[in-house]
Amino acid sequence: MEKALKQQPANCIKVVLFGPESTGKTTLSQQLARYYNSVWVPEYAREYLQNKWNNERKTCEPEDLLPIAKGQMALENKLAQKTNTVLICDTDLLETKVYSETYYSGNCDPLIEKYALENTYHLYFLTYIDTPWEADDLRDKPEERDAMFKVFEDTLIKYNKPYVLLKGNKKERLQLATKHIDALLETNNEV
Repeated sequence: MEKALKQQPANCIKVVLFGPESTGKTTLSQQLARYYNSVWVPEYAREYLQNKWNNERKTCEPEDLLPIAKGQMALENKLAQKTNTVLICDTDLLETKVYSETYYSGNCDPLIEKYALENTYHLYFLTYIDTPWEADDLRDKPEERDAMFKVFEDTLIKYNKPYVLLKGNKKERLQLATKHIDALLETNNEV
């Protein structure tokens, strides 16, 4: 079980798009993957929970979190082997931890928490709430965007994760993100 949540060694820079729902993470993940001719790791929870909604008309429940975390890490570990430059992660286990604690009275499965804190990334891109809200079957907190953003930022600060705040339109976010990824790639090539 634990092995399923652990990052496998990879020869690439790993960055994570991190933030509340409907803040442009998937759009930017795809843009960055195209820009670097690399791969991006989709958010496994979206497919998992959309299937649950379509089949059962149910939303996320606590027992869904461990399968979601395992699915996310399986995708990340698989796709990390397909690049030697940069891996763009649409989410990570730390985001799963944030949602678990927010939705389920401060609780998070100890295994998810352990690997959320042990797995490492070179940089987090914290996506701000200045993008228009887009409703779908899974999104449910449009009125709590400010509070959710604060939880995400506080989490990065609490666990001393390196991050850059991304604001503005798609072009501005892409420019700022590529500036920081280019610097990481340059530093990595010097080593």
